Amino acid sequence: MKYFILFISLFISLNGQIKFDSYFENKTLRIDYYHSGDNSSDEYSFDELREEPYWGGSQTHLLDLFNYGKYKVEVADSATNSVLYSKYFSTLFSEWQTTAEAKLYKKSFNESVVFPFPKKTVIVSLFSRDRRNELHKKFTMVVNPKNYFIAKDRRNEFPNFKVSYSGDPSKKVDIVIIPDGYTAGEMDKFKTDCNKFAQYLFNASPYKENKESFNIWGIEAPSKESGTDIPGQNIWKRTNVNTTFYTFDEERYCMTSDYKAVRDYAANAPYDQIYILVNSSKYGGGSIYNHYSVCVADNFKSEYIFVHEFGHGFAFLGDEYYTSSTAYLDFYPTDIEPLEANLTTRVNFDAKWKNMVDKDIPIPTPNDTTYKNKVGLFEGGGYMAKGIYRPSYDCSMKSASVNNFCPVCKKAIQEMIDFYSK
Repeated sequence: MKYFILFISLFISLNGQIKFDSYFENKTLRIDYYHSGDNSSDEYSFDELREEPYWGGSQTHLLDLFNYGKYKVEVADSATNSVLYSKYFSTLFSEWQTTAEAKLYKKSFNESVVFPFPKKTVIVSLFSRDRRNELHKKFTMVVNPKNYFIAKDRRNEFPNFKVSYSGDPSKKVDIVIIPDGYTAGEMDKFKTDCNKFAQYLFNASPYKENKESFNIWGIEAPSKESGTDIPGQNIWKRTNVNTTFYTFDEERYCMTSDYKAVRDYAANAPYDQIYILVNSSKYGGGSIYNHYSVCVADNFKSEYIFVHEFGHGFAFLGDEYYTSSTAYLDFYPTDIEPLEANLTTRVNFDAKWKNMVDKDIPIPTPNDTTYKNKVGLFEGGGYMAKGIYRPSYDCSMKSASVNNFCPVCKKAIQEMIDFYSK
């Protein structure tokens, strides 16, 4: 608890010095770039600047102190070099780096970062983590908000609609739902699905207790064809953001590398989190922290998929299962403490949930039902049976279960909700 109090105190002191109206306008500046590399290197190259009409983020909490994710963006005042805004995030590229393919050749992914539109010239820096999770500055550019090359034309402009609305976006967690593979004749289905999936989220704790802290938006954007790509079945569809199963040759992993399109569609509403809803009944989905989440609309496990994946995208929760196949290699080195709040290698367990474990619970904790409802140290997680530990016998981050987040995951989610809405 003392660490959390210190965190909040530091958070308030740092963020309280930044007055949004002094430095920013209530809209968004987006930097598109290409992220290239292989399994051991990465580099950035600039693409374009774009102005977007909404800023959905907090106007109070402008500095991200959670230290989650693979990357970080910082926006600093050019005159004083003071950091005005920061955000941690991960990308599809960072996952690709852990695949066998990344050992063979280099590859480029289109990515972007967004921040409140500055009133004066700023310095934007991008950081990547090394194997030991240390951040290194890899890219810097000076951005003058009066630059006439900042594109103002809107691509993929469509109306938004309110799925669940609680108030001012600057004081709420705003989720924008993008349809993929819904045709013009299926827009009513998409709206019905949005309402259904909003209810899925609010069926689970701690989201249900914090419903008034959320806004959920839908974008009325039809695709040319219904469904999504399934390369293993030679099925290819023309859809808004080009989602596809078999991402990294993992059949159930349904993602997209067309991130510019994702950002274009998301820009039709204020947002903190992007959720892509795919018009398919095939089991699949995926999520990347502060990047986007994906879920299929009509699978019998869709409720579990939707909430589980949002745990990744919103709160940086790690997968706690360890028996399924995965394309990743050495995703969690056992000599380094994972950044995720719900995984540990015991390298620095004191900084994780050790203070939530009762004194009579054995460490490590046996994987049996005797400790089913207790917080402990259960071996197996992060796709590995040995060397990685999780906080509970079962959890929505481990099994296909609904409304089953463990106390450690609930705490991480609640802290993130408070970050956006308090």
